[in-house]
Amino acid sequence: MTVAQRRGRRIMMTDAERDAYLTEQRTCRVATVSPEGMPHVGALWFVWDGTSVWLYSLTRSLRWAQLRRDPRIGVVVDDGVEYGELRGVELSGEVSFVGESPRTGEDCAELERPERLFAAKYFGLDSMPHDERHAWLRLTPQAVRSWDFRKLPGPG
Repeated sequence: MTVAQRRGRRIMMTDAERDAYLTEQRTCRVATVSPEGMPHVGALWFVWDGTSVWLYSLTRSLRWAQLRRDPRIGVVVDDGVEYGELRGVELSGEVSFVGESPRTGEDCAELERPERLFAAKYFGLDSMPHDERHAWLRLTPQAVRSWDFRKLPGPG
């Protein structure tokens, strides 16, 4: 069940705007939590398939270890320099680990689309190169919030 955004309806992106934005952006920030409750935030490349965020993460990372213990995650994709240009999307929920870890390229029907999208977006390739150091995380968000300050009335 996805939680609906209540505040900021005026600046909220439509579903089509959100999908286009998440498709074009290249970097997200991923927040995980330690066993002691301390946050850890790091940048990752990602793809959006219209339903889920797919994260290609190093398997020997603090992020990976924390998500193995606690799959709760927050992901933010944002941009803009001036106040009136700020826009972004926050997605949260629990990740699923998909495919082998680390990824070696074994057949996995569930990864066909995200790997095709990722290879094209970041490498300009038709198929995914595997380095045997990364693996896939899928976030099908339970909550999505968005903002686009360009929708606010300008001065004057």
